[in-house]
Amino acid sequence: MARRNKLGSLPPQNALRRYRDRHKDCPRAEFMFEKLLSKIGACLANHDLPYMIIGGQAVLLYGEPRLTRDIDITLGVNIDSLDQILSAAQELSLKPLPEDINSFVRQTMVLPTLDETTGIRVDFIFSYTPYEIGAIKRSQKVKIMDEEVNFTVPEDLIIHKIFAGRPRDLEDVRTVLLKNPDIDFSYIRKWLREFDKTSGKNEFLQNFEEILKNVK
Repeated sequence: MARRNKLGSLPPQNALRRYRDRHKDCPRAEFMFEKLLSKIGACLANHDLPYMIIGGQAVLLYGEPRLTRDIDITLGVNIDSLDQILSAAQELSLKPLPEDINSFVRQTMVLPTLDETTGIRVDFIFSYTPYEIGAIKRSQKVKIMDEEVNFTVPEDLIIHKIFAGRPRDLEDVRTVLLKNPDIDFSYIRKWLREFDKTSGKNEFLQNFEEILKNVK
């Protein structure tokens, strides 16, 4: 079994190998995503912006391969840093998609952008909650094309997917659990319990336990 870092994350060299394996049937896509991810990692580091890659790209790292044309980035900053993010997007040749950028970001806490050369959409998600700040600090660095790129650890990926709650997200949770036997369940349960309390839904932990029961 591969040696793991804290919270069940893979060593960086194993993580990159797994990420590439997920793209083995489409090497051109692998190159496009790796090139853009490496540029994003370098740019956000130069701007001293805390972040982590979540969503489909993280699922490729920890779960099963699936079609994705997006890169989702959680930022550990609030919307007061929008100008800095817009500057980074410009350096990356990413085109902001909303007509009224300020209004859209204030309403959604997301800046959607597009790399017009590849057609890859890059979403910058503003989040300055204690949970997200902690999750970004726990993220693991994966070296892609000589640049370090911060990916969420599998536990936080599962929490994000449970919170999203779509059928595809819940299926991603199942595959991540299957592929990562050293998952820290107590950490996941702690935060899902907290989100149940604050949301009043009382369904996040229940959904996780149901998936876990079917995986074991």
